[in-house]
Amino acid sequence: MYNEQLKLDNQLCFRLYSAARLMTGAYHPYLSPMGITYPQYLVLLVLWEQDKQPVCDIGKRLMLDTNTMTPLLQRMEKAGLITRTRGKEDTRQRIVALTEQGKNLYKQAESIPNCMREALSLSADKEMEIVRMIPSLDELINELKKLNQ
Repeated sequence: MYNEQLKLDNQLCFRLYSAARLMTGAYHPYLSPMGITYPQYLVLLVLWEQDKQPVCDIGKRLMLDTNTMTPLLQRMEKAGLITRTRGKEDTRQRIVALTEQGKNLYKQAESIPNCMREALSLSADKEMEIVRMIPSLDELINELKKLNQ
């Protein structure tokens, strides 16, 4: 009655889940001194690329729904990292913008990618192998998005 496909070690989903959890945890020592969480870091990454964005655009980019975005952004606003204002054309829309404090965290965050690279002790070959996986992971993400719509 044993099905080899149901063995935990044969599950891609478990590896992705474990990698995501462990990767998020690995960021903690670098984000904690900045006073931010990993989800807040992701929001900041989006806003550092392009400031002043609607909540819905940030949510789409991070694949987070409004029920998750609202409390996350409220905490960031309370911490002084962002502001949320009404849209000019559509007053129902909320525009998220970085404060000076949020902009200033960029300098602290610049070292994080290199710190993570060093912490993971990846050889150049292994790092390139992982980078080459990104298009395949993007394809998987896009297919999973379709399933979850």
